[in-house]
Formats: sequence, C-alpha cells, structure tokens
Amino acid sequence: MDLIYSSTRNAKEKVTASQAILKGLADDGGLFVPDRIPSLDVTIDELADMNYQETAYAVMKQFLTDFTEEELKDCIQKAYDSKFDTKEIAPLVESDGAYYLELFHGPTIAFKDMALSILPHLLITAARKNQVKNDIVILTATSGDTGKAALAGFADVKGTKIIVFYPKNGVSPIQEKQMVTQKGDNTYVVGIHGNFDQAQTGVKKMFQDKELAAQMDAAGFQFSSANSINIGRLVPQIAYYVYAYAKLYKKGEIAKDEKINVVVPTGNFGNILAAFYAKNMGLPIAKLICASNENKVLFDFFRTGTYDKNREFMLTSSPSMDILISSNLERLIYRIAGNDAAKNKELMTALTSDGAYAITEEMKEQLADFYGNYTSEAETAKVICDLYDKTGYVIDTHTAVAAGVYKKYKEETKDTETKTVIASTASPFKFTRSVMDAIDKEKYDSMTDFELVDELSRIGHVAVPKAIEEIRTAKVLHDTVCEVAEMPEVVKKFLAI
Repeated sequence: MDLIYSSTRNAKEKVTASQAILKGLADDGGLFVPDRIPSLDVTIDELADMNYQETAYAVMKQFLTDFTEEELKDCIQKAYDSKFDTKEIAPLVESDGAYYLELFHGPTIAFKDMALSILPHLLITAARKNQVKNDIVILTATSGDTGKAALAGFADVKGTKIIVFYPKNGVSPIQEKQMVTQKGDNTYVVGIHGNFDQAQTGVKKMFQDKELAAQMDAAGFQFSSANSINIGRLVPQIAYYVYAYAKLYKKGEIAKDEKINVVVPTGNFGNILAAFYAKNMGLPIAKLICASNENKVLFDFFRTGTYDKNREFMLTSSPSMDILISSNLERLIYRIAGNDAAKNKELMTALTSDGAYAITEEMKEQLADFYGNYTSEAETAKVICDLYDKTGYVIDTHTAVAAGVYKKYKEETKDTETKTVIASTASPFKFTRSVMDAIDKEKYDSMTDFELVDELSRIGHVAVPKAIEEIRTAKVLHDTVCEVAEMPEVVKKFLAI
C-alpha cells in the first residue's frame, strides 16, 4: 500500500513521496510526514547479511512507495559508491565502551553525505515521475556541513541549480573553505551577516513567498530544499541506524532483539528523528539520547516541556549544532500531538510570534523514549583529550558533545550495561583547530590550519581525507556576502529574474 505524506500544519495537503521530495516544504510552511511509520519487512538475520546498499533499499522502499524498485536501486547505487572512502560506507568503531558509527566517510567528510549523496538522484527521478518541466533550484541554509555536502551532491547535475546561505562568521575555517571553493556552473554560495537561524528563517520565507514563486515559474524555475526539512533527506538517514544494529548483531556484540541506546549530537533534530523513525519501524532501540552543545534549547525542552528560543545565541566549537530553532522537532511534535495538524500549527505559530511554546503533560509523557542533556565547551574539549589519551582514537567536537552527554546519561541513570551506538557525525579533520587545541593547545597553538591537519594525521594514524587535500590550494570561487533582508534579491540576481 502506498504511503501518503501530509503537512504537519494542514491535514488536507496530501502528496506522494516523490511530490514531497520535490516540494521540500509544504505550501503552508509545514513539513511532510508519512501517514504512518511502516514496519521493516525483513528479519534481523536477513539484515545481518546485507551490505549498506541492500540495507538502504530495505528501509527506503518502505517510505518511498511511488518509486519503482529499479528507480530506487539505481539512486542507491549511484549514491553509495567509490565516492565513499570505505566499502562499509558507515563503519562501526568500538572505543572506550561505546560503538562509534562513523558517518563521515563520504566526499565532504560529514554525516550529511549519507543523505545528500542520494538526494539529487531522488529529486531528478521525482521530477521525471511528476512531469516537471522547470529547472529545480535547491535553496538551502547551512550551519556548516549541509552546505558543502549539498553543493557536492548537486554540482553540475543537469536541470538543477543550488544556492547555499551560511552564517559568515559562524562556521569553521575548513567548512567555509570547502564551500567557497566549490566548482560547478550551477553552484552559488552566499555568506550572510547573521546566524544560522536567521539564514534558515530567510530560506523558509522564500519558500512561502507566492510572488517570488510566480516570478520563478515564469522564468522556468521552482524551489526545492536540501535541508533536513526535506523528507528525501530524512529517509536515507534511517538506513544507517538499521545497518549499525544489524552489524552489531552479525558480529555477536548483541543478541537477537537486544535493545541498544543511540546517542546523537543534535541541532536541527533531523538525525535523531531518523533514529526515532527506525525505532518505530521495529528496530530494538531503548533510549534515544539527544546531545546538545551550549545552545541547549533541546535539553531544556526535554526537561521542561517548553521550547524557548528566547536566549543568547552561542558560537561554539561544534558550529553545526549552533541552532536555536530545531526545525525537524516539528515532526515529533505533530506525532505526540496525536497527528493533529491544527494543534501543531498552533504551537508553531506561537514559536514564530513569541519564540516559545509549551506542550501538554499528555504530550510530554510520550517523550519517554528520549533523554536530553548537554556538553559545555570545556567538557567537549576534555572528552576529546581524555578519549585520545586513553585510546588514541580522535573524534571531532560534535561527536565529543555526544560522548560527553552519554557519560552524563550513564552517571544519571546508572544504565551502564546497554550497548550504545554514538553517531559520529564529522571527521576530526573538519574541525582540526578545535580538536588539536583540545588535545594540547600550548603545543599546537602556533601552527597553521593545514600544519594542524598534517599533525592530526600523524598522531591519529589516519590518512588526510581527500576532501581536505583538495582545498589546500583550491581557489575561492564564491565571495558573495549579504544582509539577511537581501537574500531574495541575491537569489533573483543569480537566476537573472
């Protein structure tokens, strides 16, 4: 039976999976959600013998039901190929009592590659299925990683253009260099004078701008999104949690149906929502551990039931999580509100007007699967240093936030027996200075960014990723900077409309 998607803010807006991927955001500003979470139709023993591509198909076919088997398998094969530096695609590494799910072996060395390698293929297939004649303009806000992964995925893809907005002083030097050196005649990168939340809000406003949509259509263009608000981003992420569980089972690390914990460093809430969907497909997950940095809006939400973005915005060493509006949380709110679009819309309207909303006690009771906490800047650095000193394993700042919260979870709950997977979301090479400062600031303080890269390779016994080697001498190709209010004009200028 085909899965139908509807808007979290209007139950009457219903679309197929391919239409949801094409639109990105619903017309009313809501997010597309499936009318039910499908169950896995393969056994754990079957999953244990599958490679990553086969696992991805087993999961994604359940959600993308209007794609044919041939279409979906073609998208998967094109996505998960030699652009990843390991055949496993998402290897598990055991270190200091936890299993780190390394999601950074793709072309831009961050977990966003896991979904953004396949999204262009899903999008082009969806356009073909729905007889779309316009060119697709991917409009994306990034807190650091989505931007480069989306740019790499869509570069020179026929029938598409991609425009990425990022906070000019809110990403790491490596992240910025990766974006502004991106090749491709259809790629555009813009730094804004503002933070990620302002970039994301600006993008959402453009999606809802009817006048701009009409101008775009007249010029032969239509918007879609590569942010995690697009269901085509979220569905591929479910696959790696299923894959990780199956690999633990195959290795004999867990018994059949044994529950595991999953820890996810979380900003926009998409990655942990994918784990929640995996649990609801039947994957034996005990706790979903939501790890925040000092922008701890999600930690406060899980503790109090009130989501309040009215607070100081912190720039941290884990910039991809420097977010105060966690867009994907809306999909969870919709679900715990009993799939009530009107109730969800009321809460989201309050967030827009007042910067806060509070859920009911009844809704709060449905969050029992989640545990939230945060790791401070000082704690993040200590986690990196301690893990390296103890094991020689080097993790990035975002993964360290997750590891720090996992330590607090064990201390608070006394749950030290449940096998636990930590989503390792970026290569330490992406945040070299923060990582090396954590290990020995005095020793490495005077080194340049690329000297630090070589030193990290030496002490961590890991080859420098191709993505880093490529930008050592790469030429800056994008230098546009604008105010938040100027974002629509910049888009029109790029598209000559």
